[in-house]
Amino acid sequence: MKNDIIRLAELIHQARDIVVFTGAGISTESGIADYRGQGGRWQRFRPVTIQEFQASEDKRKEYWREKLELWEALKDARPNEGHKAIAALEKAGKLKGLITQNIDGLHRLAGNSREKTIEIHGTCLETVCLSCGDIQPWQAVYKELKNGVEVPLCAKCAGLLKPNTISFGQNLNQADLQKAFAWAGDCDLMLAVGSTLVVEPAASIPRAAKQSGAALGIITLSETPLDSVADVKITEPCGKTLSSVLAVLDSLGADPYSTK
Repeated sequence: MKNDIIRLAELIHQARDIVVFTGAGISTESGIADYRGQGGRWQRFRPVTIQEFQASEDKRKEYWREKLELWEALKDARPNEGHKAIAALEKAGKLKGLITQNIDGLHRLAGNSREKTIEIHGTCLETVCLSCGDIQPWQAVYKELKNGVEVPLCAKCAGLLKPNTISFGQNLNQADLQKAFAWAGDCDLMLAVGSTLVVEPAASIPRAAKQSGAALGIITLSETPLDSVADVKITEPCGKTLSSVLAVLDSLGADPYSTK
């Protein structure tokens, strides 16, 4: 592992335009269970599609029960060393962009800017009205759910509300997807962190970077379809690994990489 850490540090040191692609594995160290992992919500809640949500009051109640549990997990979650390390890359001027599959908002809490962050599946830290499009912070709806409201409605127009995320049955935002692939085509290093790289079409983004000539580093506990073409693959926790990588860079006197 030590040689892989040094190799990844060298790739970061040499790179000018890094794109980071993250999945659920980076947030497990913040206490947020992988949705599809052992004990995750996938095993306890059948996904409610956007079509079901719009058509059925019972499905809306089911949907919001699951979201209340998610918000209970998210409300006290804080960025871990992995999130902080990626924010440090932006601070150091190395980061072209961050593409995350996660909806927990921890990258932005860690310090990554909105301009350089694509939340490809949206964010749970906002709610959106499906009628008037009004977007609000999540806390007001969370409070309603805690007070017994089963299906919260928009305060402005009484339309249906949902977290500002991509639901099952909904297409990804095409502008975000196009921007993500453009970043992948222009970067010189793609870091895939905490993702199994199997959920499409987002999982094709790291592949596109590699096909365009970028180096590819993968940090995840699982196998991925791109392991065989990666320049470095590290099968260790994301936060521990990225902290070790930045420590190597710090030892070279690269102070901006510090997460302290």
